[in-house]
Amino acid sequence: MKQVVQNYKSGELSVLDVPVPGCKPGGVLVRTAFSLISTGTELMKVSEAGMSMLGKARSRPDQVAKVMQSVAVNGLPATYRKVMGKLDSYTPLGYSLCGVVEQVGAGIDDVKVGDLVACAGNEHALHAELNWVPRNLYTPVPDGLAPRHAAFGTVGSIALQGVRQGEPQLGEVALVIGLGLIGQLVVQLLTAAGVRVVGADPDPARCELAERLGAVACGDPGSAAVETAVAELTDGHGVDQVYLAAGGASNQPVELAAHLARDRGRVVDIGKCRLDLPWNAYYEKELDVRFSRSYGPGRYDPSYELEGRDYPIGYVRWTERRNLACFLDLMARGRVDVEPLVSHVAEFEDAVETYRRLKEGELKAVAVLFRYPEPEGAGTTEAPKVAVPAVLRGERTVPVRPGRPGRTPVRLAFVGAGNYASSMLLPHLAQREGVALSTVVTTTALSAANAQRKFGFAQATTDLDAVLGDDSVDAVFVVTRHSSHAELTKRALLAGKAVFVEKPLALTEEELAGVLAVVEESGNDRLQVGFNRRFAPLLREARARFGARTGPASLRYLVNAGRLQHGSWYLQQGTEGSRFAGEGGHFIDTASWLLGADPVSVYAVAPSGNEDLQIVLRYPDGSTATLSYVTTGAPGFPKETLDLVADGKVLKLDDFVRASVYGNKRWVSSRLPKARDKGQSAQLAAFVKAVRTGGPMPVPLESLAATTAATLAVRAGLAAGAPVTLAGPR
Repeated sequence: MKQVVQNYKSGELSVLDVPVPGCKPGGVLVRTAFSLISTGTELMKVSEAGMSMLGKARSRPDQVAKVMQSVAVNGLPATYRKVMGKLDSYTPLGYSLCGVVEQVGAGIDDVKVGDLVACAGNEHALHAELNWVPRNLYTPVPDGLAPRHAAFGTVGSIALQGVRQGEPQLGEVALVIGLGLIGQLVVQLLTAAGVRVVGADPDPARCELAERLGAVACGDPGSAAVETAVAELTDGHGVDQVYLAAGGASNQPVELAAHLARDRGRVVDIGKCRLDLPWNAYYEKELDVRFSRSYGPGRYDPSYELEGRDYPIGYVRWTERRNLACFLDLMARGRVDVEPLVSHVAEFEDAVETYRRLKEGELKAVAVLFRYPEPEGAGTTEAPKVAVPAVLRGERTVPVRPGRPGRTPVRLAFVGAGNYASSMLLPHLAQREGVALSTVVTTTALSAANAQRKFGFAQATTDLDAVLGDDSVDAVFVVTRHSSHAELTKRALLAGKAVFVEKPLALTEEELAGVLAVVEESGNDRLQVGFNRRFAPLLREARARFGARTGPASLRYLVNAGRLQHGSWYLQQGTEGSRFAGEGGHFIDTASWLLGADPVSVYAVAPSGNEDLQIVLRYPDGSTATLSYVTTGAPGFPKETLDLVADGKVLKLDDFVRASVYGNKRWVSSRLPKARDKGQSAQLAAFVKAVRTGGPMPVPLESLAATTAATLAVRAGLAAGAPVTLAGPR
């Protein structure tokens, strides 16, 4: 299928061939009929992409702060690769469309194949021929409403949410500053609610359009016309509400709002404009400044948008989806008319030229629609069928490939191509001799296309079954969300593949038992978990310098994990497990490797009110490892430091930058000149070698299972308030 994309680094726009998104449970696959260009938000994004690197930094100081924090924690080279990887990627455009349901995912019963729906979301309602849309981001289109009008649903919801924040009442007077697409819709919604509206915009054509659509009077913000109209309508008291629907760097809208609002009036920010509030003006009138967050309650909440958990109507009357349905209903009943806003309808194949004309001012428009071609065989309602390989139905056993003959490259498939895979794994593999990147599988079409372009995969798809049924693929990398690791690992093992799964292997004891049962059932134990720190060159050298032990050791490991940013998927503990369950295996594996054994018991305590953990691991020879996993430390302090003490010797590691050993002689490494090498490259080399030769995997399966079991035992120990004894090797 085709999709409009932009490279944020170069600013290049293109219509790209990408895989068709998979139809996941909890949503529907929609074939687009019309999608709407947001001439404000999207053109701002297009303009930002055309800036220099310095210009991009100035426009997004919030992102610059995140980069600087990453440099402090991960080092400059790793941060540079991460940032450049994000910038030099295709990003999608669009968030408002109307289309026809082509396939229905499991758990969906409110629409069927062939239904017309309006869709929302800057990750789900894109300028693309097909989109997968979760339950709470689509709604059926009322009978009689034209698809081109229903494509306004999301933008209309933004305007509607802004109006709700203003709490208008019959007979009030409102001022709308900025009469672009959102402003024009706000004017109509207020008029429909019985509010008299004054508009302000420097464009006379937009002022004239707003007056035709219900505004009492409109004019240039700098003219006397607006002030005169407000004075006449309010007897000089000022407007009850001001809606800021303007963009740009000028502070004039905020100042005008203070000047023309009544005492204790309401000012609602809908657009992205400068907000340097003149303190005296806002204080003296005690103005109520409010923000309107996108389409309504549910926005930016993954449990609502992605998992389909609705808010009870008794507590949240107007959610994203209910706003979307409400706006469609207003259009269907003729209370809002979007046809006068349509300045241009472009064919989807002309998308790049349309954006160019808009950006350069050649096309003056309030609203522009893309019209999509009818698919071949239009009118059929049967959902496409995907063949499931026999091995996944349990009908046959695929023999495990013993190794690659001669110089034949090892063929790798990736399931998932997110930030970690793209910055820490694929750059090493793409440059490695004897490796062929066969297929990348993602649930979103664009991420697969990005990985294919940047790393040279032969194929990109959203069809996992096709990859698992491909006998030419030697190994599968599972680099997805934590909740899917165990299931995907089992499926790949049953398909006879060697598997590299990024940590964690499992989130529950049941999942771990399930993976081990599949190994037993299939005879395929070709498994590696991404515990890379034991492969770090600096740590390996320090261990060699420390030498063999004769007595028990004491290990102390401090992990200054830091706080997660709001919105991080790591916070979705209901589906993705705790943060420690996700990454704690790294540190337990490192301790066990240094001590040369697997733990026999785990004791964990946690202060109330935060995620800090104190964990004591006991080993067969009496050695102990104390792991402090803290989120309340100083951001500038190194993330990982450890000390190993035994036999009159001390090994010290400082965040994979410097190591030292104290004994009869002192050894201190030189400070690493570039990046913190935490062993990813060496681990990948060891895994590829094992797949190529058929030799042992880099880490024994028993150790992988023991580390995972110890990680999971932390939760059980916290609940019991007592040490947890671990089972020995199976």
